Amino acid sequence: MTAPRWFSPAALLLVMAGGAAGVAARALLTVPLTGQSHPLVIPAVTLGINLLGSLLLGVVIGWLDDRHPRARLFLGTGMMGGFTTYSAFAVQSVTVSTASPLVGLTLIALSLFGGALAAAVGLGLGRRIVDRPGEIERAEDAE
Repeated sequence: MTAPRWFSPAALLLVMAGGAAGVAARALLTVPLTGQSHPLVIPAVTLGINLLGSLLLGVVIGWLDDRHPRARLFLGTGMMGGFTTYSAFAVQSVTVSTASPLVGLTLIALSLFGGALAAAVGLGLGRRIVDRPGEIERAEDAE
């Protein structure tokens, strides 16, 4: 039996390798801070990681566009997908909101709006790298 056309073992391996690198990078930033006395340390670091990841994913998409699909799989889907973390954001948002609703809502707003803004800035930077500042990528093409 042959694999479906849309499936590529090489693409899967690229995403897995990039994801492992992204998770390792996130762990290097978060694990040393585990157990800190202030309850907002880890949520703040997660916020920073997700904002940085949104910016970097925008750069990758703007820079590589559809010219280098394997690099985009490794760096975008894999590495930035592993580096950023929606599940930690969601759990931390609920935890912080339970303890302090205003701080929790602020964390959520900064994550959502800041992430979208960081991604837009990243797309602009990535497009400038390849001298395509005016092009807009269709939403269904973004990763």
